[in-house]
Amino acid sequence: MQPRVTIVSPALAAANNGNWHTSARWQHFLAPVATVEVVAIGAEDGDADVLIALHARRAAATIARWRDRRADAAIVVVLTGTDLYRDLPADADARHSLECASRIVVLQEAAIARLDAKARAKAVVIVQSASALHAEHTARDADFAVVGHLRDEKDPLTVMRAARLLAAGAAPPAIVHIGAPLDARLGEEAQATMAACPEYRWVGAIAHAAARRTIARARALVHASRMEGGANVVIEAIRSGVPVLASRIDGNVGLLGIGYDGYFPVGDAAALAALMRQFRADDAFAEQLRAQCALREPMFVPAVERRAVRAVVAGLVPAPLRAR
Repeated sequence: MQPRVTIVSPALAAANNGNWHTSARWQHFLAPVATVEVVAIGAEDGDADVLIALHARRAAATIARWRDRRADAAIVVVLTGTDLYRDLPADADARHSLECASRIVVLQEAAIARLDAKARAKAVVIVQSASALHAEHTARDADFAVVGHLRDEKDPLTVMRAARLLAAGAAPPAIVHIGAPLDARLGEEAQATMAACPEYRWVGAIAHAAARRTIARARALVHASRMEGGANVVIEAIRSGVPVLASRIDGNVGLLGIGYDGYFPVGDAAALAALMRQFRADDAFAEQLRAQCALREPMFVPAVERRAVRAVVAGLVPAPLRAR
């Protein structure tokens, strides 16, 4: 009989965000070796052999309930960017989730340094993955793609301000910005930026497959986040052979490497605009970023993530599961 695994997520399919994509991908990886369900936080029945909880703070009540009910419960806590870089220093419930965890998963190597010694002893890095998807860039496609729902953590304002700076120059690049307006104020700013900058286009939320095609056809992805656990969209770009212009935060450095040449300071629209100009004007620089991303690509192959996810679960219920 296969073990039961429950994945509790702060977002389900309708949200079309990173938490949902991680949950769905892990369900797919585990399905051949376990009975797996993905449910909203608070909707779990408590009978599974293993609980995988995304988000230490938001899933804190579920995690605590499982630990109180079953002292030997197998609990995996997957840390998000807001967990690591906002909640853990200030939120006792988030810290209690780590105390309850049997295993702690972080999504990129730089995140380990954010944990104390006790949490680090239970932690494992599982880098997320994406399928390969390649497409030819055409004159109709954007030079730069930006993908992320409009909320402060993703810092869309820096992208919009960079677009305005670029619009003041000759032949500004075409920018397509994908993401739902989770903050209405940011949606209004995107509308205003479109009105002021004809080459900037905000298209709102679109299906994941369409977003991936947009990334694959762009010359580069711009990822301006203030905090990230390890962004799926960066991995998807690399798996499409598309280089990334990224804010210098742990979540990006942990994926792209400390020596990557495509970083800009967080929130610095002028630096981002300058980097976009350089990328567009300097073929050697663009090729250097492309080559650096290609060196990281083997980390993001699905088979690597699948083995790691199965190994974590197998370590908690070793008899019925084999990592493969």
